[in-house]
Amino acid sequence: MTQKFSLDVTVFNFPTRIVFGPGAIERLTDEMAVLKITRPLAVTDGGLAKTAVFERISHILRKRFPGMVVFDQVLPNPVEQNVLDGVAQYQEWKCDGIVGIGGGSPLDAAKAICLKVTHPLALADYDDLKDGATRISSNLPPFLAVPTTSGTGSDVSRSTVITLPATNRKTVIFSPFLMPKVSVSDPELTLAMPPHITAGTGMDAFTHNLEAYLSKGYHPLSDAIALGGVKLIWQYLPRVMADGNDLEARTQVMAAAIMGATAFQKGLGAVHSLAHPLSTIAGMHHGTSNAVLLPAVMRFNASVVAVRLRDLAVAMGAEPTVDAAIHRVLELNRICGIGGLGNYKVTEAMIIPMAAKAMEDGCRLCNPREVTETDMVQLYKEAM
Repeated sequence: MTQKFSLDVTVFNFPTRIVFGPGAIERLTDEMAVLKITRPLAVTDGGLAKTAVFERISHILRKRFPGMVVFDQVLPNPVEQNVLDGVAQYQEWKCDGIVGIGGGSPLDAAKAICLKVTHPLALADYDDLKDGATRISSNLPPFLAVPTTSGTGSDVSRSTVITLPATNRKTVIFSPFLMPKVSVSDPELTLAMPPHITAGTGMDAFTHNLEAYLSKGYHPLSDAIALGGVKLIWQYLPRVMADGNDLEARTQVMAAAIMGATAFQKGLGAVHSLAHPLSTIAGMHHGTSNAVLLPAVMRFNASVVAVRLRDLAVAMGAEPTVDAAIHRVLELNRICGIGGLGNYKVTEAMIIPMAAKAMEDGCRLCNPREVTETDMVQLYKEAM
């Protein structure tokens, strides 16, 4: 039986203002008022818009903002047209702020809508691989994020990922100006998540923390946060999988998701470059893709980050060995019911085109070991 859990709503900045804890959603409209929003555009997806969770949030919003407009056409992997349609609705209804509600897809779409409201260039011109951040200025409309999953951490990150026709891939747009002004992070909103979404999003948060810790570069703040996030997921995600109503565990996993997105400001790696084509070509859930690929990429990187893999093993309560770290990840996947790529209708014929797309993805540039297209092919095969 789930034990009673109590935590006061707390506020901290790192650097986003984060209103965190069970019941935090009740403070949403006060935070919006501080930003002088009077006519918000609520951005979400069609599935969430039909749920009791969205009904609760919508009720809170409409009590204070009866003129609120809802845009619920975001796809599970958002595309450029979703963004353009959201901008058109924002302008048609003369909105003056945006609230992103949902998982990573609505939050990423909301960020891109914010960008396009004031920035006239095509989204492809803001591609991080083209130094797009240099073209993004601070004059974006006020934006608040309300995460209803515990995975992407998009509510505190400075990136958005949108599939663009011009690039024919998931395209990362990256700027500190894309960070939400406020994240209202209420773990009660995640209690209704079904097990497979809980698993995929939880492993997404886990991968963000773990891959950020292994990514190359010097960032001791991110490293410390990432190790803490790995520890929290290892301790609490199994509890959530055993009992979806375990509010303490849901709270800790949500905290770890925030930590992961904070940590990956350092960078990610080959796991994410491999995972992005699995969404666009194979239709896989992003977090599940990360989970499947993670053990193979850890083995690939072991020759250059053995010490850090041993640190991760210790964070997960295991002996300080590379094999123990990989075994713990495999065990977590098993607990979450996540198998190999073949279980998700990924075929051998998809591997070559996916490997080519993975090489176009900038996340690989932060991988601790240089990765070639041949390596990408082999890593997909190992994950089958």
